[in-house]
Amino acid sequence: MYKDLLYYLIFPGFIFISVAGAFLSWFDRKITAWVQFRKGPPLLQPFYDFFKLLLVKETILPASGSRLTFLMSPVFGLTGACLSGILIMLPALGLKSGFSGDMIVIFYMLTIPSLTYMIGALAAGNPLAAVGASREMKLIISYELTFLLVIAAVILKADLAVTVQDIILAQGEKGPFVGSLSGILLFIAFVFCMQAKLGLVPFDMAEAETEITHGSFIEYSGTAYALIRLTKYMMLFILPAFLCVTLLGGFRTDGIHLLWTVLKMIGVVLLITLIRNTNPRVRIDQAMRFFFIWMNLLVIVAIVLIYFGL
Repeated sequence: MYKDLLYYLIFPGFIFISVAGAFLSWFDRKITAWVQFRKGPPLLQPFYDFFKLLLVKETILPASGSRLTFLMSPVFGLTGACLSGILIMLPALGLKSGFSGDMIVIFYMLTIPSLTYMIGALAAGNPLAAVGASREMKLIISYELTFLLVIAAVILKADLAVTVQDIILAQGEKGPFVGSLSGILLFIAFVFCMQAKLGLVPFDMAEAETEITHGSFIEYSGTAYALIRLTKYMMLFILPAFLCVTLLGGFRTDGIHLLWTVLKMIGVVLLITLIRNTNPRVRIDQAMRFFFIWMNLLVIVAIVLIYFGL
């Protein structure tokens, strides 16, 4: 029992994922600053931001809307992110074997933060938040189908294995899936789904500071917004970790392989950061068309290639 609590609360659970996500957030902001010829924040800036929101800033509740739903949405979002991270990291690090069908459970858990952003925005009673929630809902409908097809393709490529551990073992025998033609196509689709899930450019239209002044989160402040920031930190670690587990061969922590594992994570975050800083924001109809047509077509081609062993 105590070992399970250690796993869930400290390593590789809540505290580890939160801290690792905060450092990756600093890395993302630092690379963004360098691209824009700025110095960038200090290493501990994400921690300063979080604790200032948590302990110093006042939580202001909206005058209209449902206050209970407004406050509980960030809690459920954080819970979904934490549980999905634990389900990924335990088998990825060889601490537990997972359970049959955990890939499907992870898919649903990773959807919870985006849904809670939308619900919290609708509960705020702010018209700009409602616009952000509408965009978030349309974006979820678009990319979740692509993300589900990517997971289905990974399962098919792993000889119908539906557990994280079996998918890692399959890559141990065949090599990382990204080393094949179908794996490259799945990697591309996964990266764009990750951009949308994280709300990064070019798919940040639900927040769009210059258009709807932070959209979905316009009414959030203090502790409630601190939980949203923490959820975003965690998702910035969880999604690249899931990509590494499903397509890049998983994690190894023995000897020099630990360095390679860290470099894989940093490389994925660097890639999505560069995409964020070299592309403009697209309209919601363009994003929907991009996922519904092009990304779904890309994954379907990958599935056909898998059937031919490519």
